[in-house]
Amino acid sequence: MRPPPALALASLCLLALPAAAAAAYFGLTGREVLTPFPGLGTAEAPAQGGAHLKQCDLLKLSRRQKQLCRREPGLAETLQDAAHLSLLECQFQFRHERWNCSLEGRTGLLKRGFKETAFLYAVSSAALTHTLARACSAGRMERCTCDDSPGLESRQAWQWGVCGDNLKYSTKFLSNFLGPKRGSKDLRARADAHNTHVGIKAVKSGLRTTCKCHGVSGSCAVRTCWKQLSPFRETGQALKLRYDSAVKVSSATNEALGRLQLWAPARPGSPTKGLPPRPGDLVYMEDSPSFCRPSKYSPGTAGRVCSREASCSSLCCGRGYDTQSRLVAFSCHCQVQWCCYVECQQCVREELIYTCKH
Repeated sequence: MRPPPALALASLCLLALPAAAAAAYFGLTGREVLTPFPGLGTAEAPAQGGAHLKQCDLLKLSRRQKQLCRREPGLAETLQDAAHLSLLECQFQFRHERWNCSLEGRTGLLKRGFKETAFLYAVSSAALTHTLARACSAGRMERCTCDDSPGLESRQAWQWGVCGDNLKYSTKFLSNFLGPKRGSKDLRARADAHNTHVGIKAVKSGLRTTCKCHGVSGSCAVRTCWKQLSPFRETGQALKLRYDSAVKVSSATNEALGRLQLWAPARPGSPTKGLPPRPGDLVYMEDSPSFCRPSKYSPGTAGRVCSREASCSSLCCGRGYDTQSRLVAFSCHCQVQWCCYVECQQCVREELIYTCKH
């Protein structure tokens, strides 16, 4: 049985290199530019002919998505870049949580209705939207190029001379890639579709206009402007906030529309009986497991590094933590020497490392 389009989209996370990404996440600080993939952001020609078709066949896609991939040179590489981007961002956002986005060998989580599943659908669609728009402006896709529709007032005063991120093409293509909207009778399918669109919406909200002035004495008589997506880290942070306030939903039949609708129970003290979730809410249907012990959804937290002040209490699930010391060398007492280099001494300090007990 082939995966439905939305599940195939979330499964893109699994295309990333799990071992490398898992090792890389320990070194992420939040200051990196999350484009660690060769060719991303450069005008590199997409794979042609048999190489492109073979790349499409290797991806975990529905039959229809695979056909679209085969017709779009450059799309296979873009899908792989999006998979890496979504997994790296997921691991960074959950680096201090019991579930740290560890998916290797535990793909069953994608078939459940947990909050974590909701985040995976949202971050996967967001990464694909973001990466497609960037690939267009970088010349890595054959059927799209820069964004050329400023949509600004006083157009005559603006000159679009820089290649902007093509979010318009990206969202249009993704809508086609995911397939037409249908009134599904399955609660899970509706929740997955809702969370997918939350991810797309998060990228759209980060689109900004960047300008540079030109003119005599900085008069800004003419401005060169372009559309630019915000760094994906900002999108990931926005989705993590949505995860923290995710809404548990059930289903109800909308008699006026004659179809199934997601329904969120009323909050305590609210006069209403319940309302549909807002378009920006992540939604889930099942309470998550604790993720404390190894299971088919998580490797557990034993051996995880934690912060004694901030996270050990929660991360170690009450089992306590071990303390180890290590000596770390670092540069110190640096001075600028004439001419022209910096000379430093090597100092050593002791660091305490805390890891959750088994």
